[in-house]
Amino acid sequence: MASHESTNDVDRREEKRDSDGGSVATNVVPRPIPGERRKVALITGITGQDGSYLTEFLLGNGYEVHGLIRRSSNFNTARLDHLYVDPHNAVKARMKLHYADLSDASSLRRWVDALLPDEVYNLAAQSHVAVSFEIPDYTADVVATGALRLLEAVRCATKPARYYQAGSSEMFGSTPPPQSEASPFHPRSPYAAAKVAAHWYTVNYREAYGLFACNGILFNHESPRRGENFVTRKITRAVGRIRLGLQTKVFLGNLSAARDWGFAGDYVEAMWMMLQQEEPGDFVVATEESHTVEEFLQAAFSYVGLNWKDHVVIDPRYFRPAEVDSLKGDSTKARKALGWKTKVGFQDLVKMMVDHDIEIAKREKVLVDAGYIDAQQQP
Repeated sequence: MASHESTNDVDRREEKRDSDGGSVATNVVPRPIPGERRKVALITGITGQDGSYLTEFLLGNGYEVHGLIRRSSNFNTARLDHLYVDPHNAVKARMKLHYADLSDASSLRRWVDALLPDEVYNLAAQSHVAVSFEIPDYTADVVATGALRLLEAVRCATKPARYYQAGSSEMFGSTPPPQSEASPFHPRSPYAAAKVAAHWYTVNYREAYGLFACNGILFNHESPRRGENFVTRKITRAVGRIRLGLQTKVFLGNLSAARDWGFAGDYVEAMWMMLQQEEPGDFVVATEESHTVEEFLQAAFSYVGLNWKDHVVIDPRYFRPAEVDSLKGDSTKARKALGWKTKVGFQDLVKMMVDHDIEIAKREKVLVDAGYIDAQQQP
């Protein structure tokens, strides 16, 4: 399957929040406007958490969305399945996926030249901090040099495009909080160092070539679509399984690490807002609240009437070679210049994630009770 196309062709709709924090369109009334060209967005990392929420948002705003995905023997498009429309339905199919890779400059240039996007969002990355210590070369190639390859493709395109680079609060590392656009970077992992390089490549292309290129320095943003090997989702997934009797323990590392956690669905709107400004710039996006991993545990376990201390085991293997103690963003610039603000608070975010993972655990328990899977795979 060379491409995978989808849409949610909605010009007039009522929406309700679904179980994974996305939006479900009801009373759909497609109203295509003959002869009017839709804005075209190109997204790398479209199959990830942020990519799926951004795709929903852009489709809801009338965009045609193209995503670049890596070839895999297994489909990894689960976060986009609810948006899928058969590509033969030309009227509704406004999301299309194409094979490419940030490690392959020729594929990036080919699709930028073929699609002539109005906006390019570079969200793709090897984004797991701990894993970046295990595969530093690959992380640097995809996160840092991959951004450079994409910037060069945009620079050489026959049509100007606005470019968004996904930064990370991890770039600040050991810099004391609160961290703003003026705070110095002090990365503490190969992932963070690669993101710093991508940040400065973006600034350089903006200053050297006049590209409309923005850096979004997003602090930790979570959702029910977060990967299960990230600590927040690892916790809520465990809460659901423990609540249903499928597991008894969860193994974690540093519980005192503090992070500024927001909802990914809110943060993708900030990405889009940056590219709608008259002048490009760099913006910190954060809730301006910080919570420790222990506080996240307390909120998640207490929500279902459990004591986290009865179920958490500290495993030294989950400590990083260089820890980042505390991240807390100062998003004053984004609030004033973009008019952006977070909508989902910390407690509501935790509850959203736990509710979603309890439903997954319920479905899993049906399979366990029927003998299709082994519940003892985890202690």
